[in-house]
Amino acid sequence: MSIRQRLITALSVLLAVPLTVVLTTAAPASAHGWITSPPSRQDMCASRRVTGCGGLEYEPQSVEAPKGSKQCSGGSGWRVLDNEGKGWPTTSVSSTVTFQWRLTAAHRTSTWQYYVDGALFKTFNQGNTQPPSNISHTISGLPGGRHKILAVWNVADTVNAFYNCVDVQVG
Repeated sequence: MSIRQRLITALSVLLAVPLTVVLTTAAPASAHGWITSPPSRQDMCASRRVTGCGGLEYEPQSVEAPKGSKQCSGGSGWRVLDNEGKGWPTTSVSSTVTFQWRLTAAHRTSTWQYYVDGALFKTFNQGNTQPPSNISHTISGLPGGRHKILAVWNVADTVNAFYNCVDVQVG
């Protein structure tokens, strides 16, 4: 290899390293968060209590879509979460229940919203601050019976939110 070829190779490597660092650090986060207790639909998939989740068992934290949806999938590609015929197991709870989130990328957050059977039931304001990696919210006064609770984590500085549905039997 000639000196000229060595110089070109060395220069190429020197230019490639900073470019690689920029591209890998600028990539969007691939993980975010989901409800683990009572288990959300995506947690049911991750724990293999429900099968046929289309890869969701490996990415329970990734149910992200534009804000404003009332779907379990948020309207994202995880449409299996919207399938009411899938036989989602219910968790027995009292009229007061604590929802435990596991965040793998804690984004600055505006609000956390909880919908019971499609109606807004409770909002928690995070004040555009970054939540801890484990955060919980307690809701009281849930009506008796079987309910689908949609929990929405509204990220403060993007148009997106994270969506979780939890199937419960109250009483």
